[in-house]
Amino acid sequence: MSSNLRFLFVGDIIGPAGLAVFLKHLPELKDKYSLDSIVVNGENSAKSGRGITEKIVHKLVAAGVDTITSGNHIWVNREIYDFLNRTDKLIRPANFPTECPGHGYAIYQVNGKFVAVMNLQGRGFMRETIDCPFKKAESLLTFLKTKTNTIFVDFHAETTAEKQALANFLDGKISGFFGTHTHVQTADERILPKGTAYITDLGCCGSIDSVIGMEKEVIINKFVTQLPAKFVPASIPPFAIDGVIVDIDSISGFAVKIERIKIIDNSAIE
Repeated sequence: MSSNLRFLFVGDIIGPAGLAVFLKHLPELKDKYSLDSIVVNGENSAKSGRGITEKIVHKLVAAGVDTITSGNHIWVNREIYDFLNRTDKLIRPANFPTECPGHGYAIYQVNGKFVAVMNLQGRGFMRETIDCPFKKAESLLTFLKTKTNTIFVDFHAETTAEKQALANFLDGKISGFFGTHTHVQTADERILPKGTAYITDLGCCGSIDSVIGMEKEVIINKFVTQLPAKFVPASIPPFAIDGVIVDIDSISGFAVKIERIKIIDNSAIE
């Protein structure tokens, strides 16, 4: 019997359309790839394209998602604060102050094996003043390694350099490292020299005819005028689901395979 576990990691879900297209295609993704576990970034899944709600978390979990990661927009909807303390399904970046609601990691079982997912946020070109993600990762790993050797990191960061640096810093210490936040899928998926699966950015789940999943005219006007603008999630087809499929040897905790995926849906989402 194979000791491999197969995981699906999906980039930032953008607004109602992104959520709808993900939920629409998840059953076929489960069947096609024989998935053992599913992790998604849901910090942009709310109606406004910023934040997440308890109702959305319940929808994702009911559909089979094991852990929902987040990032800098997790704090937008204040009603989620109390829920963050009550759930083990939704996590926030671990390098925010300990006084913040919620937890920066999740531990759950997959086919009788314990798995951990850690959420971290970058500091380069990000507005928040937060703890060093390198030091926080090291600190958390001291604890998580006592529970499992199958550990993943969602690093919500702006710059490719910071993502590559932290990934190589953690190579051989974790099973997989996946960047989020920029909403543009990168074509650099690989297994790092010491056995950690890596991609700079998973991409996003939302409208392709957009700018990072948002209505393009609004963002173009912001660049042209430099005036404040309210971003609106795009809702016209085609849509894409961006992510990776990763096979992990549950005995060693190292990656065996990583495959980048992009599912295209040309139909309208109601």
